[in-house]
Amino acid sequence: MSGLSNGHVVDEREEDQPMKTVSIPLGVMLLTCAASQLVCMQAYAADAASDRRTAPASKAPGRHISSGKKVTSLPKEDETVIVTGTRDPHQTVRKSASPIQVVTSAEISRTGQSDLRDALTQLTPSLTRAPLLIGNANMVDVLRLRGLSPNHTLILVDGKRRHATSVLSNNSGPQQGSNGVDIDMIPISAIDHVEILQDGAAALYGSDAVAGVINIILKHRKSGITMQATNGGRYAGDGFQSGESINAGFDLMGRGFFDLSAEYKYQDHTIRNSADSRNGKYDFKDEGDPRQQRGTISYNMQYDFLPDLSLYSFSTYGHRYGESYQDARVASSDWPMYPNGFSPKESVSEDDYSVTLGLKGEKFGWNWDLSTTYGSDHTSMDLFNTVNPSLYAATGASPTSFHEMAFTNTQWTNDFGIHRSFHTPIFAGPINLAMGAQYRYDEFDIMSGDANSYYGTGPQGLHGLSPQNASESNRDVTAGYVELSMRPLKNWQVDFAGRYEYYTDAGDTKTGKVSTRYDFNKYFALRGTISNGFSAPSLLQEHWSNLSVAPTYATGYLPVNSAGARLIGAKPLHPEHTMSYSAGFTLDPLPRLHISVDAYQITIKNRILAAGVYNGANAIEALRLDGFTVPSTLQSNAVTASYYANAADTRTRGLDVTARHETRFRDWGKIDWDVALNLNETDLTHTGKDGNGNSLLNSQQAAYITSYTPKNKLIFGGTWQYKKLGVSVHEVRYGHATSSLTYYEGPLAYSNTDFMRYVNKARFETNLAVSYQVLPQLGLTLGGNNVGNAKQRRIPKEFRYLGAFQYDYQIEQLGYNGGYYYLQANLNF
Repeated sequence: MSGLSNGHVVDEREEDQPMKTVSIPLGVMLLTCAASQLVCMQAYAADAASDRRTAPASKAPGRHISSGKKVTSLPKEDETVIVTGTRDPHQTVRKSASPIQVVTSAEISRTGQSDLRDALTQLTPSLTRAPLLIGNANMVDVLRLRGLSPNHTLILVDGKRRHATSVLSNNSGPQQGSNGVDIDMIPISAIDHVEILQDGAAALYGSDAVAGVINIILKHRKSGITMQATNGGRYAGDGFQSGESINAGFDLMGRGFFDLSAEYKYQDHTIRNSADSRNGKYDFKDEGDPRQQRGTISYNMQYDFLPDLSLYSFSTYGHRYGESYQDARVASSDWPMYPNGFSPKESVSEDDYSVTLGLKGEKFGWNWDLSTTYGSDHTSMDLFNTVNPSLYAATGASPTSFHEMAFTNTQWTNDFGIHRSFHTPIFAGPINLAMGAQYRYDEFDIMSGDANSYYGTGPQGLHGLSPQNASESNRDVTAGYVELSMRPLKNWQVDFAGRYEYYTDAGDTKTGKVSTRYDFNKYFALRGTISNGFSAPSLLQEHWSNLSVAPTYATGYLPVNSAGARLIGAKPLHPEHTMSYSAGFTLDPLPRLHISVDAYQITIKNRILAAGVYNGANAIEALRLDGFTVPSTLQSNAVTASYYANAADTRTRGLDVTARHETRFRDWGKIDWDVALNLNETDLTHTGKDGNGNSLLNSQQAAYITSYTPKNKLIFGGTWQYKKLGVSVHEVRYGHATSSLTYYEGPLAYSNTDFMRYVNKARFETNLAVSYQVLPQLGLTLGGNNVGNAKQRRIPKEFRYLGAFQYDYQIEQLGYNGGYYYLQANLNF
């Protein structure tokens, strides 16, 4: 983007990338092989989904998927019946009017990841994640679709809206100001498959379905036990991970199923910091993964009282405890109890649960579904191995551990929907009509820390929240919708959707969507969609506050309606409004070869971003008005305060290209080739001004949303299956991304207006897995993600904070942890 900074462009250093040549030759070899099989001749493409073949978990007819839909037999060519983006009970992946990808549990397992977030980013090029979230959100696992905010992707579980995390991502970067759904609180072992709708769907599902929808479909087994254990570590010798899971299915007296899953995950620290410029020591430990333990459990059940009346329920519970390092402090008279300095540690204790209970059936030809879902996420944050200098100066003593704050975010959703198919001689196919209503209650509570945590300047690392910062907020949301799907001609499908939604704190909105598809023949089809949408401000964006204190600077975020925020120009938040357009085609030129190409544009008006950054005296005063005391030892220009605002209008344009082909060998098994490419670019079309007449975004904040996400991401490879042996090789290419770096030295140190533009060139990683079925019940897999140990480029030394942060952890590109290698065992009974 022009005008991004006033500095020069800095290129990366080749010597900063070890073992560069390891992954590229494998990728070139794989691309050549793929070309010989007529896959890659269609170029950078593939939705590893459109032709994902999902075998039923049970041979029993009428297996439950969601929303009361039943599959009596598999469609032609084993196409997967989808339930996302449509309420047509006959819709399939290949015949969908909107682009949709299906990721199976087998594909997730082959990635070797114990986190769903990390598995999906390896399989779907339009999904990205940050390598590190410094601060409160360091252990929250959310996803970004098409380069937009996590708040712009709606997460469903079996078609029901999932509650969001209670922690706002307040650290700078592309995810700043978001509180998406923490999908890793759902056990991977409970997942049958994931449907990813890459299209605006606010008219179908309401707020947040701007970039698309991720629908997690749970298993529904009636018998069998599956166990998995995955253990691995990093090339550098740290970051040990261990994940164990079990899934079991039970038959309910021939009238239903009860599916139970449990999972445990342990992850150790990784540390990628360089030497501290103050003493030459490697005492910084916070550029890396946190240490965490996570346990989750879930069930999914259905019981058929009558052929046309069923009770269903599913639930998840997860507990996470984690620890992450904060910036190192050197020896000082302010903390004599740490004569050699110290590194504060932030700990998070989180409890997350959701339960859904529903009835569904059929009456007078109408299928109906009545359900209620209650979900909650509670997070308690502590700080230890630290000291409160103000308390020590006043009393001569200070504790070394503090309870800093706590948050609770709850969501209670009630749904009622009906749908029916009508046969008419006028049209070539049945008319599918669906109607429904929804009531939702949202609540967000902020609880203060102990008195020592907010006394004076607070402890080193993170200022605690006082009773002045505590709050309780809530709102009611009501909605109604109608959908109509028809086939006026044999090869022409048209879908309509309309929705009305009212928020007690954000007003009402009307949204609509029109999708169409025309199949010229069995080889070629055109499709397209026009829709509008909206995203209401979350309660966290309206009420969040905190102050993070580093050794030489402090960063604060204030509630938009607070006295401090108003001082620096804040205005009340309003909903974002969006328009989405997509157009594309599907192509089946050869047997077992499927290609799809879809272009899209998403415009967002009044986009909510971290904005209104002030530094110096105004920032210090704004923080004081909201109950925060800034250490007097900091330079005034190194203290910033900001809030969340309707800061800008943006336009996102992109292209999704996907292909999949199966090559069968008479005596040597088969290879499933898949290719997927996402091209994506976001531009600012308008930047707003605050109440003081100043621009709401500086060039660095603008860069977070326009250049920190790769311009393209390509995934290509194949899986060869020969008798008991399976080999999977995939190459991932991350396109270039551009940083906007803060000056920490010289006359521009901590400048709020001048930044250095730094280009992160394209990077490759190779993922490899070799599996063997040792026994009918036992399978082993030896694998590696990023086997060549590739990393993102190191930033120039003059832009490393205190010399220690050698990577720009805000860039959502390859990451800096390097290779991960694992052994996986699967048992099936």
